[in-house]
Amino acid sequence: MQPPYLKYMGSKRSMLQNGLGELITREVEDCSRFFDLFAGSAAVARFVGEKFPVPVVANDLQQYSRVLAQAILHRVHPLKGAEIWTAWDARASKKLNAALDAPRDFRTASDIARHREWSARQIGYPVTQSYGGHYFSAHQAMAFDAYRSTVSDDVVIGSVEIAAIIIAASQCVAAPGHTAQPFQPSATGIKFISEAWRRDPHARVRDALMGLAERHAKVIGEAHSADANELVLNTKRGDLLFIDPPYSGVHYSRFYHVLETIAAGECGEVSGNGRYPSREQRPKSDYSLKTKSLVAITNLLEKIAVQGASAIVTFPDAECSNGLSGEQVREVAHQLFRVEEYLVQSKFSSLGGRSDGQNAQAGRSARTNANEIIFTLRPA
Repeated sequence: MQPPYLKYMGSKRSMLQNGLGELITREVEDCSRFFDLFAGSAAVARFVGEKFPVPVVANDLQQYSRVLAQAILHRVHPLKGAEIWTAWDARASKKLNAALDAPRDFRTASDIARHREWSARQIGYPVTQSYGGHYFSAHQAMAFDAYRSTVSDDVVIGSVEIAAIIIAASQCVAAPGHTAQPFQPSATGIKFISEAWRRDPHARVRDALMGLAERHAKVIGEAHSADANELVLNTKRGDLLFIDPPYSGVHYSRFYHVLETIAAGECGEVSGNGRYPSREQRPKSDYSLKTKSLVAITNLLEKIAVQGASAIVTFPDAECSNGLSGEQVREVAHQLFRVEEYLVQSKFSSLGGRSDGQNAQAGRSARTNANEIIFTLRPA
């Protein structure tokens, strides 16, 4: 079965096939632990955990990333996916009785409005009440709520089940690339809504679960939701750190709040077209602030140098909307480490912010071919 992956703008999955995987394979041979400090979709953490007998420590400010990582890193054996699915689906099916009167049609703007009105009344179903009729159809949202509220009490199995819902939801969401804003029921938007809402949430959850169940780490690892600049204080000589820091001037929590709701199993009041929770509930990063991003990456690399660890850093070879550029990262790195660098082509996502002043036009075309620099940093 194909490995289940998140629909995620900025994932390193393609780069793993385009030089990054080979570089990590060479560098990881001599390391005692591997840290993925900004794990995101957890593609790199999972790659290393599944392939090498090295403890992997995955980290990200957002909870959904931690869940995706721990679904693999907390196990060294496969799970019996079919048995887990049969029991879980039976539990969830009982919860879905509440969705029997949910609207089903979604051909017109009036149909979409009915999905929104019905979903807003579903107290106790956080995905449905917050996102039903917007990112998901009423039935899709109720299905995700049903599965989320019936995950296993077994910590290991439960984390795999939650990860499966996150992956399935990312594949069903009616939004371009990530969940910053859903498609609206305009003359053109209806087509994309209809395409997304036809996707079967049950089949997507099942397939994600089955794919995750058969995969596992070589040795037990860890998954955290912490500040990377603090976590590096736990590193030491012999550790290898993978660093793919934020490059957007917009906090990443703005793009993945739907997945955060699924990870947490709850959601506060939401507002706006994007159905955002309050700013106080969304993780913030200095890396996404123009006034603080350079200080943040400098502080991070200085701490790593003091700890004596090695690192692999990736960053676009351009000035990004958070004010950082590949050249700035290069300058800081050369002051602290012995540096080698490689240039690879990758898909660059503006994630809502572009350095060319075209924010308003980013939209569905906000993925472009771009050069990305890979730095290897060794103690000086």
